[in-house]
Amino acid sequence: QVQVVESGGGLVQPGGSLRLSCAASGLTRRPYAMAWYRQVAGRTGREAVARINFDGGETFVDVSAKGRFTISRETAENTIYLQMNDLRVEDTGVYFCNVYGTGFWGQGTQVTVSS
Repeated sequence: QVQVVESGGGLVQPGGSLRLSCAASGLTRRPYAMAWYRQVAGRTGREAVARINFDGGETFVDVSAKGRFTISRETAENTIYLQMNDLRVEDTGVYFCNVYGTGFWGQGTQVTVSS
């Protein structure tokens, strides 16, 4: 049984930092490409935030987060991180981890940026 578990969300003031973690277990092989998405209140669907390939050699970060967010992973493991610096109010949302290209999602972790 595949499980995807996120952690690390919380309430932070603008300009602050958070680090999200995600661990996927029960997959038939490792490692997979993995990704972070977020769902923002009032918007339809989940927005792609960042993605990392199976060995960490290639990453993608959405233009809205470029220069502030960094995605990384444990070598040869299905565990990834999202370091979020200089957080803005518009970064508020529920952040989901996805085993990229599959239907395996975590339950989401809330990030709230507010003064």
